Amino acid sequence: QVQLVESGGGLVQAGGSLRLSCAVSGYIASMNYMRWFRQAPGKQRELVAVIIQGGGTNYVDSVQGRFTISRDSAKNTVYLQMNSLKPEDTAVYSCNAVSDVRCYWGQGTQVTVSL
Repeated sequence: QVQLVESGGGLVQAGGSLRLSCAVSGYIASMNYMRWFRQAPGKQRELVAVIIQGGGTNYVDSVQGRFTISRDSAKNTVYLQMNSLKPEDTAVYSCNAVSDVRCYWGQGTQVTVSL
């Protein structure tokens, strides 16, 4: 069974950086795409970034130029590098993997950006 485990969240001041990791127990290569979502208190879950099997990436406008999604297939890990963080980036960030037959979720990691 595929499991996703996120890490790297925490408290950071505005303007700072964090790198989130999503360790996948299965093979990343078998996933059609990997995504990072976030959900702030009282708000709907939002798709932040996606990386497809071929390596292409896409981002929500609010993080374009500040966040970078990447993967290390040898380590079966997907990353989200977050730079120039803003208080509005505060949320629980969750990793998501989509194969031909299923969608998998991690448990989420809290990111808090203070002024």
